[in-house]
Amino acid sequence: MKKVLVICTGNSCRSIMAEGLINHYLKDTWIAYSAGTHPSHPHPYALKALQEMGIETGYLKSESISEYWHREDLDLIITVCNYASRRCPTFYKPVKQLHLSLPDPVNYQADNLQEAMKGFREVRSAIIEQLLPLLNIDDES
Repeated sequence: MKKVLVICTGNSCRSIMAEGLINHYLKDTWIAYSAGTHPSHPHPYALKALQEMGIETGYLKSESISEYWHREDLDLIITVCNYASRRCPTFYKPVKQLHLSLPDPVNYQADNLQEAMKGFREVRSAIIEQLLPLLNIDDES
């Protein structure tokens, strides 16, 4: 079983959603964790976007990347926002790193739930269509 750490800035949307989706769809080959350079808390709409697909979210929490620096069992690190990519620290054990730039799904101007959820659903789709295949390819190598 391979282990992947997904990193973004706040560990509230993109990385949290990636963790949930990887653990749901690729659970036979990957264990995913997520962390942030400046962790906050899981965004309720990120959790809702996962729950809409029947994905368990109760275990998801916002953590700092400092919780993972010492880990020697990580096989891959994926940054999903440009800020985190530039700020990703060096880990104790050299770990393969990939970057997939995903847009911030939060729409601060949204007037209703459907409008607010649009960005989260788009990021969810991008993770499924772009990030999950990267792990399947990496798994075969």
